[in-house]
Amino acid sequence: MADPIRVGIIGANPERGWAVRAHIPALQALPDYKITAVGTSRPESARAAAELVGGAHAFTDPRQLAEHPDVDLVAITVKVPAHATLIRAALAAGKHVYCEWPLALTTDEAVELSGMAAAAGVRHAVGLQARYAPEIRRARDLIAEGYVGEVVSATVYSPRGKGAGTTVPGWVAYTLDERNGAGVLEVAGGHTLDAVRYLVGDFAEVSAQLSIRHPHNTIAETGERIAVTSPDHVLLTGALDGGAVISAHIHDAKLTDDPTRVAISGTEGDLAIVSDARPLGGIQMSELRLFGSRGVHGTWRELGERTGLAAELGTEPRNVAGLYAALAEDIRTGAHTVPTFADGVRVHRLLDTIRRSAESGRRLSAR
Repeated sequence: MADPIRVGIIGANPERGWAVRAHIPALQALPDYKITAVGTSRPESARAAAELVGGAHAFTDPRQLAEHPDVDLVAITVKVPAHATLIRAALAAGKHVYCEWPLALTTDEAVELSGMAAAAGVRHAVGLQARYAPEIRRARDLIAEGYVGEVVSATVYSPRGKGAGTTVPGWVAYTLDERNGAGVLEVAGGHTLDAVRYLVGDFAEVSAQLSIRHPHNTIAETGERIAVTSPDHVLLTGALDGGAVISAHIHDAKLTDDPTRVAISGTEGDLAIVSDARPLGGIQMSELRLFGSRGVHGTWRELGERTGLAAELGTEPRNVAGLYAALAEDIRTGAHTVPTFADGVRVHRLLDTIRRSAESGRRLSAR
C-alpha cells in the first residue's frame, strides 16, 4: 500500500466545530490518510487537538502548518472570511487543499483562488459533500440509466432549525451577518442547489426572492438581541438546461420536525430524496432515504442500501469521508472527479444570479 496522504487541519477545535464532528472521524476511518498536523487559534486547544488525533504537530500559525514537511494536504475548516488567506498560504507552500464550502466571501475572490490553484498544479477540492451521500449518488446513477425517463421537473424544500424561536447559540451568531458569507443562501442554498445540479444539470434561468422573516435573534448564553442582515428565506423558480422546471424553498428557523425533500419527476417515473426530520441540518449532513416509482400510478419503494464505510460512519462524517476517499483516488491516479475550486466558482455564480434576481425582481439567465 502507498504511504498515506498526510493532512494538516486548520480549525481543528477539539471541543466544537465541523472538523471534530466530520473531518477528523472521516480521515481516521480512511487508510489513505494520516492526520499529521492540527491548527487552532489558541495553543491550549491546538495541543488538545493534537492529543485527540494522536500526537500530530500542533500550530497556532496556519502558515507554519502549511509549510511543514509532514503535511501533503491542508484542510481548511474555519469561518468563511478566513478561507482566502489560508488557501493562499497552502498554495504558496505547494500543498493540496481541501476547503470547506463556501469557498470564499465573494465570487471574484473564488475566481482568483481557482486560478491560483490551477496555476499551482496541486489538487484542490471544495467541500460540496452532499454529492457523496449514497442516496444522491444512487439517484444520479438511476437518472443516467433512464429510471425517470426525461426529467420534467425538480421540486426542493429544505428547512433548517437554526434560529427556531429566534434564539441561537453564540457560535452561530456570525452567520446572521450577511458580511460573513455564511447565511442560509450561501451554506444551505449552496449545498442544496449544487446537489440538484449534480443530479439533473445546470440552471438555465432563475427567478428568486430573498426575505428576512426574523429580523432579530437572541443569543442564548447572554440574552443579547442582535439584528439579522442575512436572508433567512430563499425562494426560487427556474429552468434547467434541457427545459425541466425547478422550484425551491430553502429556509431557517423551522419550528417543527419537517424533512428536506428533493422530488424529481420524469416521463417514465419519479424519484424522491427525503431526509430524517431531526436534526434539521440540510441535505449535506442529514440521514437520507431514496424512494422511486415508475409508470402511471406506480408504487413507491425504497431504493438502494448503504454498504461498507457508508454504512459504518455517522451522519456528519459520512459524506465528508466519501469526498476524501475520491480525492485520495484522484491524487493517486491523476483522475479528476471531486468538486474543485472551479466547481465552487460555478455555485458562487449561481448564488450571485439569485441575489441579482431578488434585487431586480426579474427572471435572469443563469448561464
